[in-house]
Amino acid sequence: MRELTVIGWQFVLESTPERKRRRYGDIEYDWEYRVDTTCATVGWRNRLLGLLHSPYQPIEPELFREMMTELKIDFSQFTFIDIGSGKGRALLLAAEYPFRRILGVELLPELNQIAQQNIERFSSPIQRCRDIEAACMDAAEFSFPQEPLVIFLFNPLPVEGLRKLVQNLEGSLWMNPREVRVVYGNPTFEEVLTSSSPLRKTTGTRQYALFRAEL
Repeated sequence: MRELTVIGWQFVLESTPERKRRRYGDIEYDWEYRVDTTCATVGWRNRLLGLLHSPYQPIEPELFREMMTELKIDFSQFTFIDIGSGKGRALLLAAEYPFRRILGVELLPELNQIAQQNIERFSSPIQRCRDIEAACMDAAEFSFPQEPLVIFLFNPLPVEGLRKLVQNLEGSLWMNPREVRVVYGNPTFEEVLTSSSPLRKTTGTRQYALFRAEL
């Protein structure tokens, strides 16, 4: 009951005019590429569901590009997977790099539908990957592709959901050892990844943590 009360109060705060104006604060990316990736237009139902799981918040382009630079990999050898892809901003930003393919996984159908529309209308002169998909499903039940991966997390899950996701990743790595990098933005539950035996933290700041699979 206490947690529900806190969630209810947060929802009321997020519905105030001031908070609504704040949610438009990162709209420059959308204006430039004629897409809809901000949290400003997320409906009340999905905002409430977000508070129960993890609120939708698009990654800042500058921060995303900084994390990609820190990976120091040959992007063409990797598939990019965004867990909790929302409206798809990270998918569009990942398209600036020559990934083999790009896949988003999102629980909420309304957000995933918007992501698919964004993918269809997105056009950029610096786009280097055009194989982009957005799937609507529970990330905790997601089966990781058996290929080299860059897994992107922008604090998409509550702690128990993240533990289940990491357990699934561990099982996939033991079955098929391969090159895997995990990019964890806003690393609220970083200890879940640091306690995973196959994952080793390579670098990080207060804003993100990078991990590499080592078996």
